[in-house]
Amino acid sequence: MIDYIRVDADSMVPKYMQIINSIISNIANGNAKVGDKIPSINKLSQEFYLSRDTVERAYRVLKKRKVIVSVHGRGTYIAENQLVCKLKVLFFVNKLSPYKMMIYNSFLKEMGENCQVDIHSYHCDETLFIELMSKYKSSYDYYIILPHFRTENLSYTSFTDRVNSVINSIPKEKLILLDNSHHQIEGNFIEVYQDFENDIYTALEAGQKKIAKYHKLTLVYPKKAFYPYPIKILDGFRKYCSHNNFDFEIIEEITSGFRVNSKNLYITIEEEDLVNLINQINNTNFILGSDIGVISYNDTPLKQVLDVTVISTDFDAIGKQTAKMITENKKEKVKAPFYFMDRGSV
Repeated sequence: MIDYIRVDADSMVPKYMQIINSIISNIANGNAKVGDKIPSINKLSQEFYLSRDTVERAYRVLKKRKVIVSVHGRGTYIAENQLVCKLKVLFFVNKLSPYKMMIYNSFLKEMGENCQVDIHSYHCDETLFIELMSKYKSSYDYYIILPHFRTENLSYTSFTDRVNSVINSIPKEKLILLDNSHHQIEGNFIEVYQDFENDIYTALEAGQKKIAKYHKLTLVYPKKAFYPYPIKILDGFRKYCSHNNFDFEIIEEITSGFRVNSKNLYITIEEEDLVNLINQINNTNFILGSDIGVISYNDTPLKQVLDVTVISTDFDAIGKQTAKMITENKKEKVKAPFYFMDRGSV
């Protein structure tokens, strides 16, 4: 069990409390069970260079709370008790978008009441991410991170060297990476990811029979934004157009003066561009789904109301899968489902 106990010398949490929290969290997540022997005071103090008084203080608290029990001449063991241990989870998102909240809410619902989940946003900012991770280091049983960052010129980057270093310092049994698999984090940890390049490619292939009637495909992709989008989306779009011999174009936004063209299919990412595009189409005699096609990236209630065809990740499934792997104590890397949903706008 000593492999699962964590004591961080740099943490502001007293070391005896770190021992208490570590043992309780390991009972909660299944690493320690009733009857398991815990390290002796001498062994734990030697392993983490702690005074005997510190370890004894932690064990006294745990005994008082009936979490552990000592058997004379044999050692100290996890006690059979009615302790309800709430897992503490940090849910760390790049932005509080509807999509990220779908994952969060699905995860929260699946985990139930015996889990405390704190959600924070680092707004795609590397410095804020590192500051917050330093603040919350050693405070949680699991760290769920959705890694997306922006550069100084507001373009997208998956990771930076500093971010890699911080995430690699998290014990792998506590680490969960969601959404973005383009990283250099190695080890055995939970991961539920999107494959941005192949997802858009395979989703568009699924709608190929309907898309084939259009002469040109236009992707509206903002290259610079406060919350930028993965560059791999562009790679997958180009690959699809090249494979199917489509004329294509990539533009940054739909402005008020933008003019739509017949037999063009437009793919939008931001909802503002989608609304502007629909308004432009409504000002013409073109028929949506016949003369003009519209596909939007990632589903929302607005797109359902507008009957807009989408290519989308199943965000609900990401949250459920993550919770399942925690409760079943599995360390797996799973790709999130991505689909083409036709609502008649193609």
